Amino acid sequence: MIGRIAGTLIEKNPPQLLVDCQGVGYEVDVPMSTFYNLPHLGEKVVLLTHLAIREDAHVLFGFGTAEERTTFKQLIKISGVGARTALSILSGMSVADLAQAITLQEAGRLTRVPGIGKKTAERLLLELKGKLGADLGTATAALAAGDHSADILNALQALGYSDKEALLAMKSVPAGSGVSDGIKLALKALSKG
Repeated sequence: MIGRIAGTLIEKNPPQLLVDCQGVGYEVDVPMSTFYNLPHLGEKVVLLTHLAIREDAHVLFGFGTAEERTTFKQLIKISGVGARTALSILSGMSVADLAQAITLQEAGRLTRVPGIGKKTAERLLLELKGKLGADLGTATAALAAGDHSADILNALQALGYSDKEALLAMKSVPAGSGVSDGIKLALKALSKG
């Protein structure tokens, strides 16, 4: 419905903002990751938004990046995770940290976020596995090992290693390694573990 908002930043009261769009003031709730990157009051701001319509309210959520908004939408699809909880998760950890926690199935990192208990953390890990962590986990590994890392990661998975094992093995592969050398190094690291 409202996908983007551009205007002048009038007020900042965490987690809520007031953005003036040609005379109309929109109240927008944002995660702290977006809040910290806002311009000064009186300056122009552009936010990607998500409008949540409830029986008792229409709440507009704003995000500094498309990645944050997409993650927010995935989070609110999960049973027991509402918009406020999703906002809290994105305020407590970056999208990359969340993706890594999901890829490595680390519930402990999620429970450090206020309002996230053990059961909710486990539900998040289960529901988001393959949706959020795998793509970004591969991208994280690609950054660590250069252009061939996706091929190396896929080869390890084809050999029967889990996502978690393959990603951990990728840490021992130096940047710029070729595919065959990378696979050999990763397998050597896996055999030591």
